[in-house]
Amino acid sequence: MTKKIAVLGAGSWGSILASVLVENGNQVMLWTNSEEQAKELNEKHTNEHYIHDYTYPKELITTLDLKEAVTGADFVLFAIPTKVIRPVAQQLLEVLKELSIKPILIHASKGLELGTHKRLSQVITEEIPEEYRSGMVVFSGPSHAEEVANKDITLITAASENLDNAHAVQKIFMNKYLRIYTNTDVIGVEVGGAFKNIIAIGAGILHGLKYGDDAKAALMTRGLAEISRLGVALGADPSTFMGLSGVGDLIVTCTSVHSRNWRCGNQLGEGKKLDDIIQNMGMVIEGINTCKAAYELGNQLNLTLPICHAMYDVLYNDANIPEEIEKLMTRPGKSEMEKYDER
Repeated sequence: MTKKIAVLGAGSWGSILASVLVENGNQVMLWTNSEEQAKELNEKHTNEHYIHDYTYPKELITTLDLKEAVTGADFVLFAIPTKVIRPVAQQLLEVLKELSIKPILIHASKGLELGTHKRLSQVITEEIPEEYRSGMVVFSGPSHAEEVANKDITLITAASENLDNAHAVQKIFMNKYLRIYTNTDVIGVEVGGAFKNIIAIGAGILHGLKYGDDAKAALMTRGLAEISRLGVALGADPSTFMGLSGVGDLIVTCTSVHSRNWRCGNQLGEGKKLDDIIQNMGMVIEGINTCKAAYELGNQLNLTLPICHAMYDVLYNDANIPEEIEKLMTRPGKSEMEKYDER
């Protein structure tokens, strides 16, 4: 059966997911706050600032009116930067109250909220009470909008405490090139999706400094240990980090030129200034804010997160990168088989 889906956010990921949903036979409205972008999508069926040389289906309608986008929606998908999740959720609540509907909410964003250190599903459900939603699903995994646009094979996790809701999301997205798996470990899926962006900046730095594959593999492996340590401390299932939203997302983000976080790190390694990188990127680099949130959260939980600490000092204290690498390498020797709850 055709479903009505509102997609909030017309960036690269939101617009391509909206395109997939239309291709799968759903009725989709894409919401943006940019009049110029809405006009381009509706008239030219392109979104050149975010996705080059791609034509969106003519059936995809883009609107500036949140109420219009959400009217009659079975699902509402958040695909917006972390920093605007809360204010947009607040706007959505007022629309849901007016329309008297209870859609399943989905978010495909990856980060932690600054200040509160909360996961994004926590932020959304905090702002939108249960009486105005039918469920909350996290959509995360090793995926780049550019590759989904090319119909490359992509696997993603739909995570919810309610498996029926995860299965509903699985059903609307699945097709011959996009395969969705379900999971009930919402904490693990969100932590993996957020923290991997920090490690990806580090992987880019190593590439910019001309380090080889050994160094990059070491960073990803030990980065995964830190992701797991933080996730388990928050209540995640350790096995989640060996799945799509853990090691899978870590690999793709740490090795791909499509990753804004990797590109940011690569330019840092080449000697460029962070402020200039941010200004020229043209899109949000989620790992920067996530690093601050994870650093503060790790300290609050008294966790050992040496890579996260080094990245924080590089991003926020303008630390010397070679010196930070040397500090990591010359720490006292440890066993690789440390426990997840090591402090």
